[in-house]
Amino acid sequence: MSLPSNAGSPRLGDPYRVLDPDGSVVDGAEVPALDDDELLSMYRDMRLARRFDRRAVTLQRGGRMGTYPPLEGEEAAQVGSAHALATDDVVVPSFREHAVAMVRGKSLARILRYWMGDERGTAPPEGSDDFLPNVPVGTVVPHAVGAAWASEYLGEGGATITYFGEGATSEGDFHEGANFAGVFDLPVVFFCNNNQWAISVPQRGQTASETFAVKARAYGFEGVRVDGMDPLATYAVTKDALERARDADSVDPRPTLIEAVEYRFGAHTTADDPSRYRDEVEVAEWRAFDPLPRMAKFLRGRGLLDDETDDAIEAEVDERIDAAIAAAEDVPPPDPDDVFEYVYDRMPAALRDQREELRAFLERHPEDGSVEE
Repeated sequence: MSLPSNAGSPRLGDPYRVLDPDGSVVDGAEVPALDDDELLSMYRDMRLARRFDRRAVTLQRGGRMGTYPPLEGEEAAQVGSAHALATDDVVVPSFREHAVAMVRGKSLARILRYWMGDERGTAPPEGSDDFLPNVPVGTVVPHAVGAAWASEYLGEGGATITYFGEGATSEGDFHEGANFAGVFDLPVVFFCNNNQWAISVPQRGQTASETFAVKARAYGFEGVRVDGMDPLATYAVTKDALERARDADSVDPRPTLIEAVEYRFGAHTTADDPSRYRDEVEVAEWRAFDPLPRMAKFLRGRGLLDDETDDAIEAEVDERIDAAIAAAEDVPPPDPDDVFEYVYDRMPAALRDQREELRAFLERHPEDGSVEE
């Protein structure tokens, strides 16, 4: 895929772009072949993701949910790439891909339950082989490569995509997984969300390479940069990479490393204070690339969005989120034994001992929370 120039956007350099920040189509760029309903659906999903994200932060601040990783700024990268996926593709997420999960059919209530500390919230949508959220940095890469290898061995024909932040490229897991995928030519797409900050470490502290996408060359496959705050560009680049991954007869290497250049507007997690390490002027500069008003202007220019439709989307989004919060908080508390489940097919003795220890502790202390000194 050719990369058009992006004059006037020095921060983003040369990533592939379809929409300028004002919502107009870049000269020489091609709008993906999506019908009007699909374009509007993409916008609706981004609106849902942002509103859900802000409500989730409010829940955490109010003590109704545990630590939560905000996604604001990444809506286009997540929604655009997720819309490019086929039903039988497999997603291996890290911990911030709430919007990907929504597009893939996971209920909002279930997403909330996970961050409320309920293991039942990890279950994927019915009929999906998508993996559960994964908090350790970088470990998703070898998991995804293994899933892709298994899929190829079984002749399933789908592709595997894994998401991670640019900080994960400093982990050995990334290099081992990418090297293995290149050597064995596996049907996997590595989606790197370069949101400029790995917690408090800036991009320049992660790599001396010119880009993150260029790292793919070391492993013998293609790397591509995309404006991760442009949903149409992200969709196009991801669709191209997935089709290449699924093409078993292709002469080109099938893995692809996508570097989505974007910005994390909020904190790394609700346990983080970004004001301690970044300048608010920087945040304001990146707001010019905000994916939501950008996509809205594009849709309005095509006559697909007006104030009435936008208001209806907002009302629908709020209704869905209100219902999800009520459903998530209405679920009975999980069984403490769940902490020990879903890890091993056959629980090892050490884990069984820990489970018995917890059971004994809970028997000694009543549910009123009193604890003996």
